[in-house]
Amino acid sequence: MTDPSRIRNFSIIAHIDHGKSTLADRLLELTGTIARRDMQAQIMDSMELERERGITIKAKAVRMDYAAPDGQKWLLNLIDTPGHVDFTYEVSRALAACEGALLVVDATQGVQAQTLANAMLAQQVGLRVIPVINKIDLPSSDVDGTLEQIFDTLKIIEDPVLISAKSGEGVQGVLDTIVREIPAPKGDPQAPLSALIFDSSYSTFRGVILLVRVVDGTLKKGMTVKFFSTATEAVVEEVGFLKPKQIPSETLSAGEAGYMICGIKDIHSVRVGDTVMEKLRPLAAPLPGYKEAKPVVFAGIFPIDQTEYTALKYALDKLNLEDSSFNYTAETSLALGFGYRLGFLGLLHMDIVKERLQREFDLDLIVTAPNVVYRVQTMDGKWSVIDNPAKFPYHGEIKAIEEPFVLLTIVLPIEHQEAVLNLIKERRGVYVGIEYLSPTRMLIKYELPLAEMVVNFYDRLKSVSKGYATLDYHPIGYRESDMAKLEVLIHKEPVDALSQIVHRDKAYTVGAKLCAKLKELIDRQNFEVAIQASLNGKVIARETLGAKRKDVIAKCYGGDITRKKKLLNKQKEGKKRAKMIGSVEVPQEAFLAALKIDEDGE
Repeated sequence: MTDPSRIRNFSIIAHIDHGKSTLADRLLELTGTIARRDMQAQIMDSMELERERGITIKAKAVRMDYAAPDGQKWLLNLIDTPGHVDFTYEVSRALAACEGALLVVDATQGVQAQTLANAMLAQQVGLRVIPVINKIDLPSSDVDGTLEQIFDTLKIIEDPVLISAKSGEGVQGVLDTIVREIPAPKGDPQAPLSALIFDSSYSTFRGVILLVRVVDGTLKKGMTVKFFSTATEAVVEEVGFLKPKQIPSETLSAGEAGYMICGIKDIHSVRVGDTVMEKLRPLAAPLPGYKEAKPVVFAGIFPIDQTEYTALKYALDKLNLEDSSFNYTAETSLALGFGYRLGFLGLLHMDIVKERLQREFDLDLIVTAPNVVYRVQTMDGKWSVIDNPAKFPYHGEIKAIEEPFVLLTIVLPIEHQEAVLNLIKERRGVYVGIEYLSPTRMLIKYELPLAEMVVNFYDRLKSVSKGYATLDYHPIGYRESDMAKLEVLIHKEPVDALSQIVHRDKAYTVGAKLCAKLKELIDRQNFEVAIQASLNGKVIARETLGAKRKDVIAKCYGGDITRKKKLLNKQKEGKKRAKMIGSVEVPQEAFLAALKIDEDGE
């Protein structure tokens, strides 16, 4: 059992690409946790996608035994956190398991939107935040300007540690500062067990592997534990710590972080953020801060080849064991066949899940346009939650529609102010405030409908700011909006997979673009085809796809004009009959292209 006064639990928080994973690599190297021969870049990021994109997706923990220069021995638990806004819930859970955080800021880029968001999260849960200024060896670094921004935006007055994580310069100072500045955990090893689950993963052979931080008491092998929110009971088969490989131990006591395996086969019977207690000594209340992760963006996922439907079901079941933060239900589309409707924490989360389904399970998929959850009140006063445009009530029955809003924080260079503000104005943004971080950089806050963010907003923001703007957002609830259902009719038949919920002011523009795009992509038929966009049952845009023409009079050389007229009339009758009974095949590319239509015409 380790003396709690010798333990330091800390996290590293940073904006994407500011050097968080590289600093973690140097700390593991310096403490001898990983032998130099086993070292590789981004060692904490084990998933192929994490390494490829340079982002952390899953929270992780690693234990380091540190022998300080004065001969004292310390136990350091690094609890790694994702940096992207979609994974804020994972960040908050990881921070709740720590007493301190290293705030890594890139000296060449300064404070960014997610630096700000994650640092504020750390301050809210009462962590000691230590500023670490990275990349000081680059010619374009501005250490004094970065220091000023940290003080102005976050009011942090601690002396920063200046480092280059890549070369290792100054990293020894980070270890000394962790030991000196971060408080020791306060837990009592003799008290009843209370432990926080800050992450989970799934092993085919062992079942659910839980990463836990023991707050009070001692977690032992063979103990019967109970999970507070689900009341599930289980016997602990193995406990241990990560270095970063699993190393079993007899106990995990107050202040320590590690893993526990209970042979649980269903990941949904335990929840990240829940409290673990001993069955024989139950707790009166759970550890604070637990909340369920709620999906905010929904999309339909369909196999291009319908024979892969069973393979898609298997893939979703398996992936959901590793990532329980997305949910899915079966759905059927007249146009796309059988598939699933998935709920995600955000757009990056959706992109990661789609990419993992395609890569790890070798599936060809169509993903419908992402949409958000609307609240709809019908004339009888009842409210219902709608996550799929196809389920929208008939427009005559709707009394009110509410859509979710987010508070948007964007950090950008002042020269791109006008372009970014115009983009937010186009997207129905509501002004909240502006702050100037330095003579060249500013921070703007706007309230924005979430639906406007899910259609190419991030890409457009990067485009208009030449890649310099960074954003963070969090939900602020629902507001009433003038929304309506836009339907696409091809040959008078509604195509459910192309339905969208749009703001009435934008309906005509979106409808006209959709019709024009579909006209390019649908093959000509033997008859004329009408492609229409309809809002609340009223056609607002139309394109006509002309019929294929066969020259039926080509073989008439001379002769009476009535012969030609007879052949042309016969062709006209045939086309009329074909039009009445004909159906139009919509190619898969039409769905893909229609989904990629950017509302702003870029």
